[in-house]
Amino acid sequence: MALCNYYRKRKLMDNLVGWWIRLMVFLVVALPLFITASLLSKSWLILGHISLPELLFSSVWRPLAGEFGFWPFIISSLWVTFIGLSLTAPVCLLSAIFLTYYGSRRLLGFMQPIIDILAGIPSVIYGVWGILVIVPAVGKYLAPMLGYESPGFSIMAGGIVLSVMLIPFVLNILIEIFRTVQHDLLDASLSLGASKWQTIKHVVLRKSFAGMISAFGLGLSRAFGETIAVLMVVGNVVGVPENLFQPGYPLPALIANNYGEMLSIPMFDSALMFAALLLMVVVVVFNMISRRTIIYLESRQ
Repeated sequence: MALCNYYRKRKLMDNLVGWWIRLMVFLVVALPLFITASLLSKSWLILGHISLPELLFSSVWRPLAGEFGFWPFIISSLWVTFIGLSLTAPVCLLSAIFLTYYGSRRLLGFMQPIIDILAGIPSVIYGVWGILVIVPAVGKYLAPMLGYESPGFSIMAGGIVLSVMLIPFVLNILIEIFRTVQHDLLDASLSLGASKWQTIKHVVLRKSFAGMISAFGLGLSRAFGETIAVLMVVGNVVGVPENLFQPGYPLPALIANNYGEMLSIPMFDSALMFAALLLMVVVVVFNMISRRTIIYLESRQ
């Protein structure tokens, strides 16, 4: 009798745990759908008054006149993200290779807490550092060196600050990816007479390529939505930048600068929700492309 009660309780606990796990999985899947549906419902007002092509490709931003063109904000977001990831990718890739295959274990053990500290620094600190160091450097040295005039607060300054913020995030992922490559593959390549660099280039990078795409894809999604640090150095001037040394106005900065005080204007509030929806859609598309690329590369190996 006692044994039957024990098995009944055990079965009941197993069923409860199973249902709990299913509920958590459902919540994880439903959360992005719920967020998207909420943003879409709040954006419906502006979508009902202005066509989608006009919203996306118009450069006229006059909210009080009812004109909402998001093209300057989209271009600024893309430029800042592209610069940030372009500067981050080679630094992280080469650093991860060195720390994993050339540096000693002591060096890797010394560097990992530093990388974690960089990852944990609040973004506002990066923004203040950008104002104190990067903005003057861009305005006084980098822009004149390349033949441009710049106030310092620019797309380039935002991209540089963003790239520094992305380094610990992407570098940690790349180190873990490289450490998963089987040592048997490295030993086999070295035993055939390949040099260490040839082994890394033809074995490690090829074996880790799908993981590298995943790391840079996550970095791209993180970069596109970064707000405070970029907002502090990018200039926040509405207009399509003609070069990288002019001020820009990314989508996250638009939302952060205006949300709250503009809630009393329904159309402006809906426009800001549409900007958040744009961010959501772009990040989802980036992740889907990255995921499809990873699946394709894994199927080829």
